[in-house]
Amino acid sequence: MIRSALLLAMLAAVPLAHAAPDLVTVSERSGFTATGRYDEVIKLCSAFQQAYPKQVKCFQFGATPEGRPMLALAVTRTGAFTPAAASKKKLPVTLIQGGIHAGEIDGKDAGFLALREMLEGRIAQGALDKQVLLFVPVFNVDGHERFAKWNRPNQRGPVEMGWRTTAQNFNLNRDYVKADAPEMQAMLALVNAWDPLTYVDLHVTDGAMFQHDVSIQVEPVNSGDPAFRKAGLALRSNVIQDITKEGSSPQSYYMSFKENDNPASGFVDSVSDPRFSTGYFQLRNRMAMLVETHSWKDYPTRVRITHNAIVSVLNQVAAHGKEWQQAAASADARASQIAGQPVALTYKTTDKTTMVDFNGYAYTRSMSDVSGMMMTHYDESKPQVWHVPLREEIVEDLRVQAPGAGYVVPAAFAQMVATKLTQHGIVYRKLDKAVPDAKVETFRAEKASFAPVSFESHQRLKVEGSWRQEPRMLGKGALFVPIAQPKARLVMAIFEPQAPDSLLAWGEFNNAFERKEYMEEYVAEDVAREQMAKDPALAAEFRRRVDTDEAFAKNPHARLEFFARRHASWDERLNLYPVMRTDTAL
Repeated sequence: MIRSALLLAMLAAVPLAHAAPDLVTVSERSGFTATGRYDEVIKLCSAFQQAYPKQVKCFQFGATPEGRPMLALAVTRTGAFTPAAASKKKLPVTLIQGGIHAGEIDGKDAGFLALREMLEGRIAQGALDKQVLLFVPVFNVDGHERFAKWNRPNQRGPVEMGWRTTAQNFNLNRDYVKADAPEMQAMLALVNAWDPLTYVDLHVTDGAMFQHDVSIQVEPVNSGDPAFRKAGLALRSNVIQDITKEGSSPQSYYMSFKENDNPASGFVDSVSDPRFSTGYFQLRNRMAMLVETHSWKDYPTRVRITHNAIVSVLNQVAAHGKEWQQAAASADARASQIAGQPVALTYKTTDKTTMVDFNGYAYTRSMSDVSGMMMTHYDESKPQVWHVPLREEIVEDLRVQAPGAGYVVPAAFAQMVATKLTQHGIVYRKLDKAVPDAKVETFRAEKASFAPVSFESHQRLKVEGSWRQEPRMLGKGALFVPIAQPKARLVMAIFEPQAPDSLLAWGEFNNAFERKEYMEEYVAEDVAREQMAKDPALAAEFRRRVDTDEAFAKNPHARLEFFARRHASWDERLNLYPVMRTDTAL
């Protein structure tokens, strides 16, 4: 492990004797080589409230599957310790979250250090007068307690650390939309209550060896409400400027290579899907920042950088929070008027490249007799500037026109969907009477492809097709989800069948795309002959398919299905997406 007396001195610029002993972390006492267990978080949460009762409130916002409390600290000098009080005072709320991947635990130790220094008045003076800080030291608490050495073999420190996933093996940073994990459901409830303007997600990156020590990514910058992107860009630019002054060398993109393990391939910027924190909050018209310190920097270095990023965010929100709140409110208003407009559901990076100078190390590439593939070997004793391509032009990809009024969920699926909508704070209502022959749009899949393996406990689904006008019976108890609400983009991300993290994409409606009823082959044979005898045109079409489509001709099941689809027994709901769109409010 690389150690630096200078870095340690910077982290402990004031002697420990000047701080209340019970507010000093295990990490700080160890010289930032170790990190404490979760019982330390429990003790510190209470100790901060006891030491600063007018500035800090420690509270539990959830419980993990293994029964551990999920704790947060509300920190402010305004006295606004409830969501209602913060809203009444019109204070911006900044939620800073550590340990979503509990092996990447820099945020917990950096956050407690920054918090103590702020309360002592040594840094970020005045910042807590203009906002409410919600600090969640560890999001993935059960994973944090799966504690061991080398849980992250490509990371330098701390000595022992937690685990990436939860006790139920969920990766929480894939769970923001589907919200399977109890921990995520608790976090979304916290977010719904406090409505943070800025959500800061603290990580440690994986990847190659290079000199740059952190990446700072923010959305909306490339995605979301176009006008609100100005606020996101300002936050990103200002934080990068602040931490650069503190000695960091940040980048604004995730520093992974276009081609795995090949530095010469350069880098590709991108927009995350809504399953990730930075892909999710822009759908709510709020800002999310991803802080990724570099895993090959030692733990003292990473804690210092994370500390500086936290301080910078709080200072920036203190300075610009009011104007950013207004920008977010304007984005909410625009989202409520999005009906009938084209909305981007995915984004892509173009092939346009810019050559950049990137601070790396000398390296060689050779064929490995172990893996049988090319491997990169770095020499950290030889700094080297890489002149490599950066692809950072991001454009809209899949665009879908928003419905005129909203989405309709049949009563059969209402309970499951209503639970998800409530978790996200989305407005909906239940129909108190049936609507016969409602004018709606339906989506029938022309092709449905199930993923061959499970992902995050789901069998994902991709569909091809389009929306078409079709009258349908809407039963009592169906849900109407209006598009005219501030979270309209999130509504579309959940319901549009081709959106990457829709309920359909996560396999919640797989039954609708599975054939359940069949016709015996000997019966289908008779049905086929009856249909051809009654309809010569149909017989001619069948013969043409046999003569021109070799795959069809060789597939006896496809040949019989040709006729079964035209029989009254065919399931007209097969491949019919249960959710509908409507241009008329219900």
